[in-house]
Amino acid sequence: MESSIEEVKFLEFPQHGDERGHLVIVEGNQNVPFDIKRVFYIYGSEANVIRGNHANRKSKFVLINVAGQSKVRVKDGKGNEIIYCLNRPHTGIYLPVMIWKEMYEFSNDSVLLCLSSEHYDANEYIRDYDAYVKEVQANQ
Repeated sequence: MESSIEEVKFLEFPQHGDERGHLVIVEGNQNVPFDIKRVFYIYGSEANVIRGNHANRKSKFVLINVAGQSKVRVKDGKGNEIIYCLNRPHTGIYLPVMIWKEMYEFSNDSVLLCLSSEHYDANEYIRDYDAYVKEVQANQ
């Protein structure tokens, strides 16, 4: 299965607020383009740490920095690359299948929430970039 970098989308979620604070709404198959089957978050990463470094054959993701900030570099294996700065808790990015992702430059208070369309399956991860590029080229 092949995806293009054009399918990566910046998302803005509905938020409501008053003097009590803010509420952000994130719903599967509403403002997230899939059923949410797994939720995890990354925190406590140093600024010089790179997380991710993989692509997925089956899983789609939405990444939201609910606190602090981080950057996300996405690649399509065809030479295209986009860098996103996630720094507002009501915004995120949608990552389709077969998109390489690297998360980095985490602020000290960063909490990166990850929503996945699939349960964890180590066999669907591609963790070597050269192997990923070869698989993308083979699917063209």
